[in-house]
Amino acid sequence: MKRILAISLCAGLLLSLIGCGSLPCADIAATTLPVAEFTQRLCQGTGLTVTRLVTEPVSCLHDYSLNVSQVKAAEAADTIVISGAGLEDFLEGVIEEEKVIDASAGIPLLCGEDHNREHEEEHTGHHHEEDPHIWLSPVCAAKMAENICAGLSRRYPQYAQVFSDNLVPLLDELDALQRYGEDSLSGLSCRELITFHDGFSYFAESFHLTILAAVEEESGSEASARELIELIGLAREHSLPAIFIEVNGSPSAASVLSRETGIRIFSLDMAMAGDSYFAAMYRNIETVKEALG
Repeated sequence: MKRILAISLCAGLLLSLIGCGSLPCADIAATTLPVAEFTQRLCQGTGLTVTRLVTEPVSCLHDYSLNVSQVKAAEAADTIVISGAGLEDFLEGVIEEEKVIDASAGIPLLCGEDHNREHEEEHTGHHHEEDPHIWLSPVCAAKMAENICAGLSRRYPQYAQVFSDNLVPLLDELDALQRYGEDSLSGLSCRELITFHDGFSYFAESFHLTILAAVEEESGSEASARELIELIGLAREHSLPAIFIEVNGSPSAASVLSRETGIRIFSLDMAMAGDSYFAAMYRNIETVKEALG
């Protein structure tokens, strides 16, 4: 009997490891940090479990692909929460559409800001005609939270009131984030940015900043000498005190621009990975205040 019990326990453990790999099995799988954090907040007190699929430090998901454990976690979940707006193309053909809650529903999308135009035809997959980085606007993030709440309420109606109750403080925090950013950045001496990532348009719009150029640098899609000359001229023309890279992005072109102009380099966070969406957003606000104040 003991031998049979031991074999059964080992078999159960093996099946659980095979089931979801290194990710915990959960009722709900959410793709990136913002939607996972919002979903976890909304599910507090329900007993529903939430796992995040994308946990690596990434600056974009243009060429992202799921590993085996991520696929198994997505397949095992009852519900998949996505950021949407085309961000999660890597999920096509992996999950059932009826399981999906799209957090981007009804949010007006901005056009992509990619300044690195000469590579577009060669690397069409690296350029978004519509910018999917909506969570970098606290106002859009609030709409995302509302969409997730509505989707969860449809899928788990027994917890609809709990979701609704949990939504209130979450929206309050997002409103406080928006107001903090507006107040902190209201007195900047410069409101123009050059960024070495094309994902900060919503952040800029939220706090009345202007992106002069956004260069998307990836392997095989680096800024050319001609583009660097244009950027140097642009930085000098507008007397920019700083330029911005993404924390997980390449600093190569920005370093050239900095050497030629003496402009300091600062890092902004896409708030797509890491431990806290709110912490990343507050850091971004403080970074811009320091760089352009």
